[in-house]
Amino acid sequence: MRLIPIAGANRKNTGDAAAAEVKRRLLRLWPWLTAIISGFFAAAVFPPFDQTWLAWVALVPLCATILFSGETANHRWLRDLILGYVAGLAFFWTCFFWMTTVSALGWFTLQFYLGLYFAVWAWFCGLMRPRVRKIVARDKWSEMLARARPETAPAGSPWLSSGHNLFLALSLAAAWVALEWIRGWMFTGFGWNGLGVALHGTWPLIQIAEFTGVAGVTFLVVFCNVILTTTARRIWEETRAGSMRPHFDLTLTLVGLVAVFTWGLTAVQTRPASRPLRAALVQANVPRTEKFDVRYKQTIFDKFSRLSKIALTPASGIDLMIWPESSMPAPVLEDQETFEFVSQIAGSNKVDLLLGAIDEEPHQVYNAALLFPPEGDPQLYRKVHLVPFGEYVPFRHSFPLFAEIIGDQVPEDFDAGKEFTVFQLSNNRGKVAPLICFEDTIGELTRQFALRGADFFANVTNDGWFLRSAGSRQHLANAIFRCVENRRPMVRAANTGVTCFVNEFGRVTQILRDDQGSIFEEGTLTGEINIANEPALTFYTQHGELFAKTCAAFAFAVLIIRLLQFRFHRG
Repeated sequence: MRLIPIAGANRKNTGDAAAAEVKRRLLRLWPWLTAIISGFFAAAVFPPFDQTWLAWVALVPLCATILFSGETANHRWLRDLILGYVAGLAFFWTCFFWMTTVSALGWFTLQFYLGLYFAVWAWFCGLMRPRVRKIVARDKWSEMLARARPETAPAGSPWLSSGHNLFLALSLAAAWVALEWIRGWMFTGFGWNGLGVALHGTWPLIQIAEFTGVAGVTFLVVFCNVILTTTARRIWEETRAGSMRPHFDLTLTLVGLVAVFTWGLTAVQTRPASRPLRAALVQANVPRTEKFDVRYKQTIFDKFSRLSKIALTPASGIDLMIWPESSMPAPVLEDQETFEFVSQIAGSNKVDLLLGAIDEEPHQVYNAALLFPPEGDPQLYRKVHLVPFGEYVPFRHSFPLFAEIIGDQVPEDFDAGKEFTVFQLSNNRGKVAPLICFEDTIGELTRQFALRGADFFANVTNDGWFLRSAGSRQHLANAIFRCVENRRPMVRAANTGVTCFVNEFGRVTQILRDDQGSIFEEGTLTGEINIANEPALTFYTQHGELFAKTCAAFAFAVLIIRLLQFRFHRG
């Protein structure tokens, strides 16, 4: 008689049960892990990581999870929504970690709002999912095995249709662009780091922004992500069925990508007749603890005087000198000593001097820019677009909690200007658009200056709030697109951060660094930009965010039709 090793059998059964439990937990967790991975991948395309290549695949894990899983979920739409929200939190918490240098609590809470945009897109993605035969299985493992059988991928599978996949990519890319556009103006807007900004260094591909704005670049990136997702599914189904077919969807996508790249190479070879303008940029690197303290007035005077003298050598031939945002600790037009100091620098050196300054009136205070000519009265621009929680606290008196979150970083609110003032340089050297702080990241605002005759942009900023974080480099990455959209060069003078020259094609031609390569040190940068003799108005300058609005209208129409289809099907 044969004896049965009961103990060994029990151990085997226990091991099988443990393995099954591990598989069950992994199957439960993997959708949420893919959402987090997508968020991290999307964040990694921006400074300080600069993994631009990830932009082309960042959304694939999230998109695949929503489109190809969750059939047995009780409330699949809610699952899609939460998956997107998780991806959004992972993205924004990582991408905007530099905000902790201003307010850790503000950084943490803001992302709960921003994550909603990812969530809505994920919900829309789920809404666009084709209706397929539902597979009933005992558990998720059995469900996966059932889906692996060839008969579950019939010839009529929607994923085998190039037309279906192209329309899906078109719809999801349009929806993403629409949501980024809304993020740019909702609650005064915070449109930083749209997915297309990831390509700021890939200059041939971003030249389409002349027509579409950065939204067109974003559309291109998201479209490619969706096509990669559907292509992977299509290859999987065709491999199981043992029959491969032409992939017109992938082919058309690659052809379009090559066409955009080739046109970009051609566009940068075409330049209108232009004249040079020499500028000197001063980066004073004044600590934020001293910048607004009048006790350091003389110290700041001495620093700017010394740096300006270095930049304005007799042989430099400088037409315009630029000091950064809030250069002086006292209001320049109201404080006599400060006014005389700035006037003396401009007059004695026979140079136009543009600087950021505080401007005060009874019961009002503005973040402003001034242009001091060698002779005559200064020109004044008051910042139109204020940064929430940076220059003012929304609902400060209605919801005091907001002010408590920010602490003493924003003790009082600035007032917003009303006019898009273009400065006229002396001797008709040109017209400059003074952009203060984050204004160079807003396409709709910047184009208003080009419409009013600006030949080039000058950004004065104080990125010292972010210390040595990635905030300064992200600022530049977003600003680069204003040059391409309007075909205008830009000069940027930062208190600390990125002081540089950018040409009309979005390429950084010069940048201030110290001997160790750091951008966070005091210094001066002299260089030259080319101003078109007869600056043309680009399609984007004339029509603004028309492409983004068209995407929004298209996505909304698709949404309505899809909802009606669901209602009709249920009825």
